Amino acid sequence: MSVFASYARFYDLLYRDKDYSAEAAYVAGALRTVLPAAREVLELGSGTGGHAVELARLGFSVTGVDRSAEMVERARARVAGEFMQGDACSVRLGRLFDAAVSLFHVVSYQTSDAQVRGILDTAAAHVATGGAFFFDFWYGPAVLAERPERRVKSVRDGALELTRVAEPTLRESEHCVDVRYTVTGRDGGKALEPTTETHSMRYFFLPELDRALARAGFERLSAAEMPGGGPLSERTWSACVLARRS
Repeated sequence: MSVFASYARFYDLLYRDKDYSAEAAYVAGALRTVLPAAREVLELGSGTGGHAVELARLGFSVTGVDRSAEMVERARARVAGEFMQGDACSVRLGRLFDAAVSLFHVVSYQTSDAQVRGILDTAAAHVATGGAFFFDFWYGPAVLAERPERRVKSVRDGALELTRVAEPTLRESEHCVDVRYTVTGRDGGKALEPTTETHSMRYFFLPELDRALARAGFERLSAAEMPGGGPLSERTWSACVLARRS
């Protein structure tokens, strides 16, 4: 099943506790250390527009690209801007932006070397020399130190009740984790048809990212905890990189 096909309709409820505001503020601050007047941003993997809403409040104009038509539709309904369906590894819009961003671990969804090259090349094709690229990802040392584990999450919104079970399988030789999501629930007392999707996630180590960034024409300026900017450690699953187009 295509990733985020059936899962998309539950996405915002399942992640309503995510602090998009704090993350967007951190991203905005990072981008403006490179370009103080940055305004035009391309978001690769824009989802339902959670980060775009907050970036817009901070003065950015966001153009979003996402593979999921359902996600794009939801983003268009919640925030002003241009959102389109497309593959972050290959889309070419024929214009330049002050910066590109890829958030909520979209880069980790690129599990092959070709896909990683693709998303970095896409960012490079849309950012002028001196522009910025900010992205977050699963940090390899933390994934291996803490190890993925089964998790259950329950949420409720009025009559809608959902339970999501996440069951991970670590493929250590490939630096990947396959996470099988099963969502069950009830809506107004009626049982929902269970949905199941497997999301494959790649975790990264800084030396390999540095090599990939350099090949695409970027220089890494920093790597830190996402959000907050603290130092990376074996407890930092969510890491981020700020790079400049060289």
